[in-house]
Amino acid sequence: MADESYPSELKYYKEHGWVRVAGDDAVFGISWFAQHALGRIVYVSLPEVGDLVDEGAKYGELESVKAVSDIYAPLGGEVVAVNDRLNDEPGIINEDPYGEGWIVRVRMSDRAQLDGLMGADAYRRFLTEA
Repeated sequence: MADESYPSELKYYKEHGWVRVAGDDAVFGISWFAQHALGRIVYVSLPEVGDLVDEGAKYGELESVKAVSDIYAPLGGEVVAVNDRLNDEPGIINEDPYGEGWIVRVRMSDRAQLDGLMGADAYRRFLTEA
C-alpha cells in the first residue's frame, strides 16, 4: 500500500474523494485515508463514458476484502474517461491512489462547485475532527 499523503495540488471532498483540475475537466479518485480504511480493493464498478454525474451522488462502487463502498462525485458533470485499467488491476488504487489509481475524468458542469472542496490542510483537519 501507498504511504499516507495528501498532495497539496488536489482538492478534497468530505466523502474522501480527491479532484485534480485539468482545464475544463476534473479527475476523481479516492484519498489515501479512504483506500487505507477499505483495505485491499478487489473490484471497481465504474460509470460509462457519457454518463452524467451529480455533485454528491453515487457514481460507482469499490469492493474490498472488508466491504463494498459507494463512491460519490465531488463535482457534477459528464464522464469523459474512465480508468479501464481498474477492471483488471483494482488494487492499483491502494498502490497509487493519486496517480495510476485515478477513477474517472469528468467535464465539469459548474466550476463554482470547486469552491465547496477542501485543500489538503483543511482535509487533514477534517480527518482529525471526524
